[in-house]
Amino acid sequence: MPTSSGTTQQQGTAAAMKERRAREAAQAMRDYEANRVAIRAKTERLRAVRLAKEASIPTTKKSR
Repeated sequence: MPTSSGTTQQQGTAAAMKERRAREAAQAMRDYEANRVAIRAKTERLRAVRLAKEASIPTTKKSR
């Protein structure tokens, strides 16, 4: 029974699509990790600014 060229072409197309999805998934993970690192750095910077600001303001206790 001979193999049709259509079946071979479909297999090649399926393999190409699978490879493309794998590349896109890997890129999406790299983007996700880069975004996570950037958010973490921004959060640390903002926290340091807030703590410095709080340290410079004298605290007073309010009596009730």
